[in-house]
Amino acid sequence: MSLAEARREKLKVAEGRETSLRQILVRDFRVIFERDPAARSTLAVLLTYPGYHAVVLHRIAHRLYRWRLTLLARIIALFARFLTGVEIHPAARIGPGFFIDHGMGVVIGETTVIGSDVTLYQGVSLGGTGKDRGQKRHPTLGDHVLVGAGAKILGNVTIGEGVRVGSNAVVLRSIPPHSTVVGIPGRVVRTKETGYPEWTLNHQDMPDPTQERLEQLEQAVALLSREMARLKGASPGDPPSA
Repeated sequence: MSLAEARREKLKVAEGRETSLRQILVRDFRVIFERDPAARSTLAVLLTYPGYHAVVLHRIAHRLYRWRLTLLARIIALFARFLTGVEIHPAARIGPGFFIDHGMGVVIGETTVIGSDVTLYQGVSLGGTGKDRGQKRHPTLGDHVLVGAGAKILGNVTIGEGVRVGSNAVVLRSIPPHSTVVGIPGRVVRTKETGYPEWTLNHQDMPDPTQERLEQLEQAVALLSREMARLKGASPGDPPSA
């Protein structure tokens, strides 16, 4: 999907053309083939993809929750957790094109808001802070966000459009759009990246700021060592070299 196509798709959602449960589920299904090269057949995805099962059951539970059938919605969410290993509170709001790859251990809290075309990997937690009822305690994810395996995003923070969160990062503050976040706590290491992360899924292309800093320090120490050796090698009466 090109950037222009993504924008057109976004406009369709904004104009309310994709509001029925059936349309949303069809889109959730189609993105699996766009983002998972292991998806080879419709039947295999329908029968063996727990991430898709979890999304389908959440869509149903969320509708029931909005209709104030909260107990039934919670029972469906509990069944989804038992079946898939994915726990999504039925009150969480999730946009179309949502994909959970592998799925096991994903937790999405009550006041979470997720935009369109978001991708989560196994072990992701979108958790809350605080105990005040009626207050937003969980993250808001913009469109086209990708969250790597084991990452945690905690509290009422906003993750901007097109952000890529590295595996096992712990994000505690809001992140600007089109950035890459890694580390504990999460630090922005790249900004103004072009395109959207689900287009390439290049998880190996993650900077290591700690390693980069260590390499800079090693280079500085080596330079100082050479300078000290040069000064020690010069005789007291020798003029300093240019």
